[in-house]
Amino acid sequence: MTAIHPREVPPHTVSALEATGVSPFLARLFAARGVCSPAELDLSFKALLTPDLLTGTQAAAELLADAIEAGARIVIVADYDCDGATACAVGVRALRAFGADVHYLVPDRMSLGYGLTPPMVELAARLEPDVLMTVDNGISSIEGIAEARARGMSTVITDHHLPGDTLPDADVIVNPNQPGCRFPSKAMAGVGVMFYVMLALRAELRSRGAIEAGREPNLASLLDLVALGTVADVVKLDHNNRILVSQGLRRIRAGNMQSGIRALFAVAGRDASRATTSDLGFALGARLNAAGRIADMGLGIECLLADDAQQALRLARELDDLNVGRREIEIDMQESASQLIETFSASGEECTGITLFEPDWHPGVVGLVASRVREKLHRPTIAFARGQDGELKGSGRSIPGLHLRDALELIARRVPILRFGGHAMAAGLTIHEVNLAEFRAVFGEVAASLLDPVDLQRRIDTDGSFVAADVSLETARLLEREVWGQGFPLPVFDNVFHVERQRVLKDRHLKLELSLGGTRFEAIRFNCAERVPDMIRAAYRVVVNEYKGLSGVQLILEHFEAI
Repeated sequence: MTAIHPREVPPHTVSALEATGVSPFLARLFAARGVCSPAELDLSFKALLTPDLLTGTQAAAELLADAIEAGARIVIVADYDCDGATACAVGVRALRAFGADVHYLVPDRMSLGYGLTPPMVELAARLEPDVLMTVDNGISSIEGIAEARARGMSTVITDHHLPGDTLPDADVIVNPNQPGCRFPSKAMAGVGVMFYVMLALRAELRSRGAIEAGREPNLASLLDLVALGTVADVVKLDHNNRILVSQGLRRIRAGNMQSGIRALFAVAGRDASRATTSDLGFALGARLNAAGRIADMGLGIECLLADDAQQALRLARELDDLNVGRREIEIDMQESASQLIETFSASGEECTGITLFEPDWHPGVVGLVASRVREKLHRPTIAFARGQDGELKGSGRSIPGLHLRDALELIARRVPILRFGGHAMAAGLTIHEVNLAEFRAVFGEVAASLLDPVDLQRRIDTDGSFVAADVSLETARLLEREVWGQGFPLPVFDNVFHVERQRVLKDRHLKLELSLGGTRFEAIRFNCAERVPDMIRAAYRVVVNEYKGLSGVQLILEHFEAI
């Protein structure tokens, strides 16, 4: 069952925001999302937290500056998702601008798996690096760092994932979540961490006189990459992250972006001059992630590094083709997942924490399967696919109330887990296939012990009701210009509508014409072919719909119920 729940809006906060010139409409939305002061609405670059607050940035800057001055070779080991790809591109572009000898590697998901493993260090050693630097990984790479140091490499970890009980013995670790780090923004993505290290490196090179006055690289030109990686990694958009995303979107809308970003907008059929966080997450991010899921993320990184527009467009088209293939694989896996779910009992621990496995599933797409099942059933879900040597590679998605990485730590005390890591809402892990049944049982038990019955009820938080006159193109445009995302959710409203017309599109989507206060609105409910009664209460988003050169308002239904 799904409950529609209006958000609480502190009246005194609304009044305080209005007093500074914020419109009453936006003041209510911001207050409902925890904004307490006008300072939190300052998304200018000068409001960004400074690099000196982030533990390790100065040490990393000094090590990298020494390497650049000595002509040493730096090799970046990236992750195979959008965050890792953009973080790698930020590092390579900035380091090249600083005159560094820099190269990169990204592990193959199927053969090498995640992070800086000893086999990955062996592969990197062929490039003869003096400095091995991780982006969006490394905080759990104890064996990999030890192997790199044994080979005489200096090691720098830049990561944002939660650490385990023991940290790798790296020369430098930059991670806002490492013990003792007082950086206020714990939610930065890997690309944000890398951007901060590059800011610190520029300051260090400036202090050494290694950068010619007036000819310093403009690191702000990399903010389109930072915005893309931050949104695509679904990290919480706290104030600092909203600044990074806002500044990146501002550059994109003004036409100031990497050739690869421009090409991705083109193949996705999106208008960069009106770029939104949804474009970054669902259009560009999906295409980059497709490379890491079913092919080689090197293709995505090369697209982001391309300076030639034609080369970037060719690579973006390859990414678009991969995304089409990823969708086909996902559809097949979703169908088999649905059949597995039907065998579950309606109650019991196995339905509290869901574990799925099919021998022919693709390891790069199990995270999407887990996400879809989690959305459908509102249960923490882990989906597994076969890896190598009797291993299963799993990817999990959680719901509010269950911190997935912490749950895996509890499970690991009872069931052998070879590797795991992640966040509250998403995590990855590897187990032996022979332990699957035991893992499934223990995951269900742990989930049942951590979740209250109220947590198992899907809840849609809304921003209240509209009067028909306020559901306008101007309102939709206003919402479109703001930065929304994880932890700062896109506004959702709820009203009672009369259903004037309805039809199913492509056997999958419900197209509706709804009336409110005598005004009619076009609406759509994606991935729902169920006909609705004449009167419904709907939770919906207000968006701009472009069709044949005309702009209009469209309502995207998130949920509806009969009245």
